[in-house]
Amino acid sequence: MSDSSDERSRPAEPSDTPDADSEDVEALRRQVEEKYDFDNFGPADMADMTAEEWDVAFDPDTWITGDELLDRVDRDLRNRVATRDVFARIERHTDPPRVLAYSDEGYALVYPDGSIEGEGTVLRDVKPTVALASMDSYDVPETVPDNPLPEPEAVPEGGGELGNRMLQVIAGAQLLAGLGLILGGVLSVANVIGGPGVNVVFLFVGGLAFIAIALVLFFTVANARLSDTFRAEEYRERLRAIGLEDGERPDFVPELEPQRSGDGEETE
Repeated sequence: MSDSSDERSRPAEPSDTPDADSEDVEALRRQVEEKYDFDNFGPADMADMTAEEWDVAFDPDTWITGDELLDRVDRDLRNRVATRDVFARIERHTDPPRVLAYSDEGYALVYPDGSIEGEGTVLRDVKPTVALASMDSYDVPETVPDNPLPEPEAVPEGGGELGNRMLQVIAGAQLLAGLGLILGGVLSVANVIGGPGVNVVFLFVGGLAFIAIALVLFFTVANARLSDTFRAEEYRERLRAIGLEDGERPDFVPELEPQRSGDGEETE
């Protein structure tokens, strides 16, 4: 075996300078704080973290656990759902204590010691929240809605109606301009208006160009409205799938009894 292989396989000798080790840890901690934005810490950041970076960023001796951790996770998740960063229904259970988050694409169960189990996209979204909520330096919103998800029938068709109306006005102006140019060309050919210096070809080409632009704008408005309708209906179906109408969870979510729903009512 070569000397380099011996060096790699030999256990590291304990350091004789604890102060130096402490300085190295502090230096690594500063690098981690500069590298990651913990106010917007997400699954991608968690995947990029090395074991050493994780150890210095999340000191086990200062982790928040127990009911306080679950309360913080509950509030932070509800805030993320309200701001549309996460799509999930959140339930805070007290017997035994835990937080359940689930959607139509997965679920996550958070326990007082910070452990998590689950599957799907919800598990991916909840992991960074638990990691951050366990840090005392992370500020969790104090006031959050009890029911951050809307009822299916309360979902609007779309929120861009003002923009659509502006495009319609512009398209209407373009259409009128185009029709006016074509009409001017026709009258010029009929010698009703204009004279020898009138460029009839320009009038017809310009009119057709304005009409084409108007048609494109009208098509854009129609497509946007149709897309908004489809997106709204898809969102309603996802809300129905997680039981906002009938109170039934998806089949893959484990049974938890007794439970407290997002409305604060005891259910079986």
